[in-house]
Amino acid sequence: MDDFYTQKDDYKKDMGIRMRKCRTNSNLTQAKTADILNTTAKHYGEAERGVVGLSVNKLLCFSNFFDVSIDYLLKGKTDTTALPFLLINMYESCPDEKKGSLLELLKCIDKLVNFDR
Repeated sequence: MDDFYTQKDDYKKDMGIRMRKCRTNSNLTQAKTADILNTTAKHYGEAERGVVGLSVNKLLCFSNFFDVSIDYLLKGKTDTTALPFLLINMYESCPDEKKGSLLELLKCIDKLVNFDR
């Protein structure tokens, strides 16, 4: 198991870089992001710099707020199954009277994407 992890916790620095990217892409400050995570700006800043990690609860909160997978945050890998869940959540949160229109839109997108089939 030691082959997969380093003593220096290098994953924290890499995760911090990915967290910073999510935050800056959303035009948020460290202080605002810390508020969202219900932590201090100091702790969040240290997490972005890779000095400390985040608790599982804070990782889940970050993942949900920025709509990124925990796999991406921890390992830098994008979850290729995330899009179907995003579409399901979009459909389920859509008002009933608009669900038919959303399905028609998705069918049109499918035709555009699969035009050559």
